[in-house]
Amino acid sequence: MADVMADRRDFTRYALTLVAQVSEPGNSTVLIARSSDVSRSGCYIDTLNPLPPGAEINIQLRSGEDVFETLARVVYVCPGLGMGVNWATDVPDQQQWFAVLDRWLQKAART
Repeated sequence: MADVMADRRDFTRYALTLVAQVSEPGNSTVLIARSSDVSRSGCYIDTLNPLPPGAEINIQLRSGEDVFETLARVVYVCPGLGMGVNWATDVPDQQQWFAVLDRWLQKAART
């Protein structure tokens, strides 16, 4: 049973509540929600209307004037509660975005 419940995440999660804007490429509908459990490789999005597992999304997380934006994929869904999303951690043309994310995570690690 322990193997079934094992945490498979590669990065430490932090309880960061950030404004999240989620959309699917090619779709003008934007979902406004909030994040929780943010890590270097993904986060959980609290939303009553999660997108289906496997959906590719554009995600933007915001804290004040700071913004993190990247492409991601929905990896699991809790119907009526939210969705877990995962993004690539080594995207060369998006390193400026990851610098913002890293600052947030470093600050969360100190608190």
